[in-house]
Amino acid sequence: MPRMTADPALTAPATGAAFADQFWTSKDGLKLHYRDYAGRADRPAVLCLPGLTRNARDFAHVAERLGGEWRVICPDLRGRGDSAYARDSATYNPLQYAEDLGELFDQAGIDRFVAIGTSLGGLLTMIMALTMPQRIAGALLNDVGPEVSPAGLERIRGYVGQGRTFPTWMHAARALEESQGDVFPGYEISDWLDMAKRCMVVGGNGRIVFDYDMKIAEPLAQPGGESGVDLWPAIQALKGKPVTLVRGELSDILSKDVHRKMAKGLPGSDAVTVPKVGHAPMLNEPEAVAAIDRLLARVE
Repeated sequence: MPRMTADPALTAPATGAAFADQFWTSKDGLKLHYRDYAGRADRPAVLCLPGLTRNARDFAHVAERLGGEWRVICPDLRGRGDSAYARDSATYNPLQYAEDLGELFDQAGIDRFVAIGTSLGGLLTMIMALTMPQRIAGALLNDVGPEVSPAGLERIRGYVGQGRTFPTWMHAARALEESQGDVFPGYEISDWLDMAKRCMVVGGNGRIVFDYDMKIAEPLAQPGGESGVDLWPAIQALKGKPVTLVRGELSDILSKDVHRKMAKGLPGSDAVTVPKVGHAPMLNEPEAVAAIDRLLARVE
């Protein structure tokens, strides 16, 4: 795995709560990583689940803000970040990720949690609503639903697994701006640099590389590879729990119609649209921050 990583020690961000780098083991023997931000023991943990090509660093701003008051768990799914790469690329699928998370909960002593799931992380939240509903104290689904818009899925398939590398962080940032400028039209170059450092690392040859196993694209190329199961029943499984449904105004993954249908199927849910953002909101937007706070207030 051609990447350079920091020592797995207690790490203190420049601002906000500190976290510990922790690890758990999957049933097939992979060493998987998560960030563990300490918090009150009398509340459920907050579980932050990233999108397809992303990792625990995407949720640093959420965790630093909530840590101390809430225990925040930010996993790297297999093949991402500081988690081991799978021997068999066929295991890069949502049902396997959900099984891995079940092992995390058992090994880390997590009985109940509030799930904040972005894109793939939201699909995993829906799967867990079907397979382990007793663990879910509340959920935020970030720009994803039981149906994925075909145009957005094809866009994702077009860039996942390409394996591009860059000589400098500025080159990496400019490449992200070129490919995702329509998703975040208000971003400045500093924002693109921040994003590059969340989703890329310095590889063993000194070039900037994406921080995931390129083979995660292989199952996605198969029909149904984006989820593998019908997730509309999961909406019913979330009924009666505090639920927030976030959509980016410019999203090509979660349509307005599906967003409305989800809200209708979950009476009392908090349906939120983040303006001037596509797939997916970073959850540091004012509308998203307020939505997270409302959700946690309902959980309490």
